[in-house]
Amino acid sequence: MTTHTKPEHFDTNIIVLGAGSGGLISALIAAAVKANVTLIEKHKMGGDCLNTGCVPSKALIKTARFLHDVNHSQKYGVKTASADFDFKDVMNRVQAAIKKIEPHDSVERFTELGVDCVTGEGKLVSPWAVEVNGKTITARNIILATGARPFVPPIEGLEQSNWYNSDTMWGMEEQPRRLIVLGGGPIGCEMAQAFGRLGSEVSVVEMSPRIMIREDTEISDMIRDRFVAEGINVLTGTRAVSVQAASGGGHELVCDQDGKEVRVAFDGLIVAIGRRPNVEGFGLEELGVKLRKNNTVEVDDFLRTNFDNIFAVGDVTGPYQFTHTASHQAWFAAVNSLFGQFKKFKADYSVIPWATFTDPEVARVGLNESEAKEKGIAYEVTTYGIDALDRAIADSEDHGVVKVLTVPGKDKILGVTIVGSQAGNMIAEFVTAMKYKLGLKKILGTIHTYPTMMEANKGVAGNWQKAHAPQKILHWLGKFHNWRLGKKK
Repeated sequence: MTTHTKPEHFDTNIIVLGAGSGGLISALIAAAVKANVTLIEKHKMGGDCLNTGCVPSKALIKTARFLHDVNHSQKYGVKTASADFDFKDVMNRVQAAIKKIEPHDSVERFTELGVDCVTGEGKLVSPWAVEVNGKTITARNIILATGARPFVPPIEGLEQSNWYNSDTMWGMEEQPRRLIVLGGGPIGCEMAQAFGRLGSEVSVVEMSPRIMIREDTEISDMIRDRFVAEGINVLTGTRAVSVQAASGGGHELVCDQDGKEVRVAFDGLIVAIGRRPNVEGFGLEELGVKLRKNNTVEVDDFLRTNFDNIFAVGDVTGPYQFTHTASHQAWFAAVNSLFGQFKKFKADYSVIPWATFTDPEVARVGLNESEAKEKGIAYEVTTYGIDALDRAIADSEDHGVVKVLTVPGKDKILGVTIVGSQAGNMIAEFVTAMKYKLGLKKILGTIHTYPTMMEANKGVAGNWQKAHAPQKILHWLGKFHNWRLGKKK
């Protein structure tokens, strides 16, 4: 490792590499406390979430949901309904949503907020210096927020076919008649259902024994059942081997399913099997910044790398690849880099929520049963079926469940999974409860607006209370009330 001399003076307090959610928030926090901060981005401000991830995918899902409702108008008491659409118009709407949000993450806005924004490819040349556009900028601290990119497996023949990943699919000009989604994780499931509702014949190919493998079995089964009901071909335990040209046009994905060859024809294929951290090509190797076995940047509890003044946030370090986690880490990295000599703050991952925006949505915070069993943590399970909820029935959304894990005999929440309409919003109450150590009794004692989906949260708390009611006291209370009526028994 080359020895570098620390500069006597610095051009700026912090250099942030990457303008995704983690980088933007890091820069914003530093500027808010009047620090000098330089933000370097080689491509687009806003990163993956704005340009190729969360925003475009949710815009597409919204249009697909509308078309699904039109095609199932009978459940709303409407005998017939129809909608005509052009795929190009749908994708134009997706781009319009990105354009509308772009000013929030723009160079102009962040410049006004006091951030020195530089467009260019930055490279670490020392622990305190980054070279960009032929100029070297020195900083007391550096924050790595370089994100991740889609992982593409080495499948023979893939490059000769019409394939996309989560970054490139937004340039799709024609909707595939037959679409394969390779990967049954959150991104794959969201896109499979959306394109299916737009009218594509969709097949999901997943190597694991079930889709959404991180969720409990009955939860992933709920989504699989919905997919099958909507005509999506779900192939689990299936490994992609190669791509071959089909005799009738298009291509075929040749798969291995328990030793049996399975061929699936397609006109378009989306690879959605995970993301790889961006750690190459900007000086980490030469500088000697340590990586973990999974190729993410290794950091300590304070988000420092093996260099005390170099921090990392977001997908490049993990442990979660969520926009909101990157933003959460950004606060710790910015504050620790600026004020760490006085007080350091440990990054807290104890209450990290996430959601998969299928229909129904799946949202989770904390432990589920699978994780609790793996870790040997004792738990109780309480559920509430959303099919019993008034608002869900009124909206024809009476399906799903709220599933809560608690400490045995206590109302302390260990984790929550919600499946249903608006699950991504409903989980917020449990996130707050877990963050501030409020148990199910507090949720039960909180007034919830009627009729809303949020009442399901109170419903599960009520079910917990019924299961833990003091039976002996209730028995004696029954005798007391009978006595007051003058009854002998």
